[in-house]
Amino acid sequence: MKKQKGRYYMSRVIKMGGLTQDKLVAAALNAPVLRIGKFDWAITDAVDGQQSIPKFVFGKLAKYSSEGHVTVVDPANKAQREALAPNLLVASSPFVYLPDFSGIAFMHVWNGIQEDLFPKRFCSLIQAAYENFFVECSVEPVADYREFVEKLHSLERITEMSAKVHPPNPLFGDRWAKLKDYIVRRNAEEVAIREKKTDGEGINTQLLTIMQNLLEHSQTTSETDSPVDITDAAMLMAADGYGHGKIIGEQRGEEVVIRTSDTHKSFLFAKEPEPSELAKAAAKFFEGISEERDMQH
Repeated sequence: MKKQKGRYYMSRVIKMGGLTQDKLVAAALNAPVLRIGKFDWAITDAVDGQQSIPKFVFGKLAKYSSEGHVTVVDPANKAQREALAPNLLVASSPFVYLPDFSGIAFMHVWNGIQEDLFPKRFCSLIQAAYENFFVECSVEPVADYREFVEKLHSLERITEMSAKVHPPNPLFGDRWAKLKDYIVRRNAEEVAIREKKTDGEGINTQLLTIMQNLLEHSQTTSETDSPVDITDAAMLMAADGYGHGKIIGEQRGEEVVIRTSDTHKSFLFAKEPEPSELAKAAAKFFEGISEERDMQH
């Protein structure tokens, strides 16, 4: 029988404050139960694969109701009735965290744990493990370059570019290495950049050309060595999962907004995965991203 497949979204986990790699892993393996609204949230079925190749931490983000109700059959009266079901599971999203990439792949669950909800609840649990004291994390999407380039192609001019980025660990992209060095030198946890030009030809950016060249592996030595403007570098950082970026432009007289999160990189895998197999699959995709974008340790 064929295994049912789900869509796994690829992101980076950004660690801020006193949240280290070791603390993140420890929290994921032993997270508390958290009540948010009508539901309880927990990380269940945790597996510590730090001694494996690739290193990984597996778990399932579980959304459940402490006082659930189900419909059961009463055979004696040939009737259906409501019955209590304590800790009734509402939705479960398998995920795998890969420390070598600061990468996480998690499954989108329709009407339960959507693509935009998983990051919020995962980080809430990690921070709650340390009573929210001087620890903070965010889960930022890795953009699909090809889809992003297609959207940029459609713009006749760009009127605004903005990005909020964080220092990478442990990988960085060659094209935005100088911005990474700047952030580290400034000892900053976050840098925000915004440019705007509403009249004339709009902003003069090389972002589309840079991304196309990376996809085609067609950079010359001089292009590789030439400096990338700061806002373009920040957009590349955001697209690689170290923040989020937004571009506003025009297409046939209409305003168009393109976000790095709009083209979230994903892959299909089993809905009930074997932890080490999911780790291997996710690592293969993250390695492909690193190769495509000239990323290195």
